[in-house]
Amino acid sequence: MKYIFITGGVVSSLGKGLTAAALGTLLERRGLKVALQKFDPYLNVDPGTMSPYQHGEVYVLEDGAETDLDLGHYERFTSCKLTRKNNLTTGQIYEAVIAKERRGDYLGKTVQVIPHVTDEIKNRIRQVGQYHDCDVVITEIGGTTGDIEGLPFLEAIRQFALEVGYDNALFIHVTLIPYIKAAGELKSKPTQQSVAKLREIGIQPQILVCRTEYPIDRDLRGKLSMFCNVSPEAVIEEQDVTHTIYELPLMLQRERLDELVCKHLRLDLPPADMTTWRRFIDRVVNPEHKVILAVVGKYMEHQDAYKSIYESLTHAGAEADTEIDIMRLDAEDIEAEGPDKFLAGVDGLLVPGGFGVRGIEGKIQAAGYARRHNIPYLGLCLGMQIAVVEFARNVLGLARAHSTEFDADTPDPVISLMDDQQHAVKLGGTMRLGAYNCALLPGSKAHAAYGRDTIQERHRHRYEFNADYKERMEAAGLILSGSSPETGLAEVIELRDHPWFAGCQYHPEFLSKPNKPHPLFKGFVHAALDYRKARR
Repeated sequence: MKYIFITGGVVSSLGKGLTAAALGTLLERRGLKVALQKFDPYLNVDPGTMSPYQHGEVYVLEDGAETDLDLGHYERFTSCKLTRKNNLTTGQIYEAVIAKERRGDYLGKTVQVIPHVTDEIKNRIRQVGQYHDCDVVITEIGGTTGDIEGLPFLEAIRQFALEVGYDNALFIHVTLIPYIKAAGELKSKPTQQSVAKLREIGIQPQILVCRTEYPIDRDLRGKLSMFCNVSPEAVIEEQDVTHTIYELPLMLQRERLDELVCKHLRLDLPPADMTTWRRFIDRVVNPEHKVILAVVGKYMEHQDAYKSIYESLTHAGAEADTEIDIMRLDAEDIEAEGPDKFLAGVDGLLVPGGFGVRGIEGKIQAAGYARRHNIPYLGLCLGMQIAVVEFARNVLGLARAHSTEFDADTPDPVISLMDDQQHAVKLGGTMRLGAYNCALLPGSKAHAAYGRDTIQERHRHRYEFNADYKERMEAAGLILSGSSPETGLAEVIELRDHPWFAGCQYHPEFLSKPNKPHPLFKGFVHAALDYRKARR
């Protein structure tokens, strides 16, 4: 088994996760089975209780693990299906080490960072390789080289490479080459300093991936090669992509990154076949049609808060040969000024999930606007729940209908806390998480979208549709087109007399891929395209 470790230097948010995912794409298309994992140096046990403003999107895996958003990139770019083993935080490590110490597993020894913490990290690398039975494990080390919290991870991968042998381990360092406008130059010194930090603890990267806004000339490559102790061919230019992040594997292939990796790890493999990948990118870059889709959320200032949703729309747009023009709208603005000002002219409306009462009335108004004007609507998790609330208020005439999450005293709790959540004390890891089955109603729009009777989707929520209102809702035109075969819980709702209006309690955005868009996103984009054509 081969192991690739990807570290980052100079600044955060360089795109280590995308680099890891793109490399995984290239190696898969050379015929290898690849597994990816992310190490996060923060003390949280998982990102499940972290604010989207702090962390961005929480990406949920099939087994219910709440993980870093980079795992979304891993699953979208490769065929690897990840588990909780593929994301490790400092909090998880110390939780495991302290539990062992309390049980007496260390037989009275003094528990230390070395070897006990580093051994725990190395064990996770081995577990991932064994679980996935893969050829290559790609491990991304979160944070920035030089940060104190990342030192145990770097020490662990140094030890690990020594143990498996340097023919079986490879270090790739992603770094920034800043452009100083006043001098008109790209500067290599920050990268030199970052690599020096790595070398201080015994890690010599064999490949440098250089994030840059401008091309790196031969002289600068030579300088980076000499001062960072890597071969000139191993200085990889990674410029900002022009149109879409899915161009990155092709960029890195042109720079021969996958060829260098195979050469170092002694892998004799054919070139990566990127034909279908190129075809997908061509549909993204040169679409025939266009739609304007409004996303009404409450974390709009953070570009990564709805990352998987934006990517899923891109996938569906490519399949429909359609450019997706996303209008990002803050629910609080709609709440303050009304939906007409913001939503006139849109071809479709999507309301994503979220927590807390802020902006809820704006989302409800947006859902009502889509219902009244026959605009295609897709509600995800909370987006489904607020559509139910809006329908109850304005169609059933239940003026104070609400979710008990936002109004505990509502006389009509059309959305209420799940029974098994009533006594939950801890917030972390206690929601309905992971993959659950859903039976679809024949003849419904959901059934038509999926083309199947039963599906499985990933969940992350505490509140549910209140079944006490089911008969009244369906009599008025809101039907439950998907439900749990085990519990009867509502999974999908849609409007009988609307061209395309659907809400789902789960998160379909976690299962969409570039050449396999999710059925609901696909149906939503096609409905938006039909709406635009009809309106014109």
